[in-house]
Amino acid sequence: MKTTLRDGSHFTVLGLLLLALTSCGGGGGSSGSSGSSGGSSNNSSSSSGGSGGSGGSAYSVGGTVTGLVGGGLILSNNAGDNLDLDANGAFTFATPIGAGDAYSVTINVQPNSPVQACTVSNGEGSVAGANITTVVVDCARFAFVANSGSDNISAYLIDNTSGALTAVAGSPFATGANPSAVTFDPSGQFAYVANAGSNNVSAYTINTTTGVLAAIAGSPFAAGANPSAVTFDLSGQFVYVANAGSNDVSAYTINTTTGALTAIAGSPFAAGANPSVITFNSTSSGDFAYVANQNSNNVSAFSVDATTGALTAIGGSPFAAGANPSVVNFRFNGTGFFAYVVNTGSNNVSAYAVNTTTGALTAMPGSPFATGTGPDSLSFDSSGDFAYLANHGSGSVSAFTINATTGALTAVAGSPFATGANPYSVTLPIDTFNPWGY
Repeated sequence: MKTTLRDGSHFTVLGLLLLALTSCGGGGGSSGSSGSSGGSSNNSSSSSGGSGGSGGSAYSVGGTVTGLVGGGLILSNNAGDNLDLDANGAFTFATPIGAGDAYSVTINVQPNSPVQACTVSNGEGSVAGANITTVVVDCARFAFVANSGSDNISAYLIDNTSGALTAVAGSPFATGANPSAVTFDPSGQFAYVANAGSNNVSAYTINTTTGVLAAIAGSPFAAGANPSAVTFDLSGQFVYVANAGSNDVSAYTINTTTGALTAIAGSPFAAGANPSVITFNSTSSGDFAYVANQNSNNVSAFSVDATTGALTAIGGSPFAAGANPSVVNFRFNGTGFFAYVVNTGSNNVSAYAVNTTTGALTAMPGSPFATGTGPDSLSFDSSGDFAYLANHGSGSVSAFTINATTGALTAVAGSPFATGANPYSVTLPIDTFNPWGY
């Protein structure tokens, strides 16, 4: 079972600038023996008796990959012999080819964790009596910043060696009024930003080689009043935007070819007062969507129709929270799910057990759990044993252990820990704070 935050996930109060990273890049794998898979390259040394136009020796085809930051990259040679890669370095296809035979290395599937886009150079030719080692898969990476005050998006090329940023040609790119956060569809082809001041969503195609953004036909697409971040459901088929000013959620289907958005029948769907960011949780019974309502102090919960994307309120929704709740986060303990909501106004965290059949929330014993003043986003360490949040008003970090059976939070000895003034969020080397899920 999978749990994903979509709003993002990332992100309780969206700032004027939000940096979103995507990449154009290929991946690589370390050299390995023939037949290896899943991120290691497949090496085949020259051997006699191999197939090929000459009927004699066979030779390997490979090269190097740079700039890959995750997994999901699949290369192909001659429209077959697929090779999965999840690391930079040398790679070699498993199947050798004969002297005089042609090779053509292409991207079969682009990286998806995180989304990147790869380009291949030196990918075509004919074997001339030696192993091919000169194919290059390059992974340029781009950064995008939504500028709320100037109504545009700045785009940059990231230097893979130094980390320096270089403005993309044509940057900045125009948006609507007061754009908030740039998000990307799961394929990495399209970018979206909610415009809180003009009540719509700007949509773009991404040139994965240059990073240039081009407005999609029909953009911007209408939303409700004061939309926040654009989020995708777990399948990547549907798009949702919480509208803080009209107290509802706009829902769309996405055209996977053009990136255009079409309103789902019944949209917008009613929420509580001042909904913030939508998050998703998936169980064996289906997908569920949740949004914290900052001014009605509760959480609206919906089932997601897997065919249409329509939202239906779950029985018992909305579920009570503390004052000014922010984003709903989820944790899976091996047998069930727990949900957590940071309440900025009441200085605590509401915690719930999640009914995996209905999606309903039940407050766990001891909830809410005390924090410092003005708590912000909640982060979990990679083990799932600890949770952390920054207390914006008291200049500290609250740390908790998580009961593996009940999900209850217990303050770590010495918590809260002092920080500088007005801390915003806790980021761990590997954590689950990323409400957008990208």
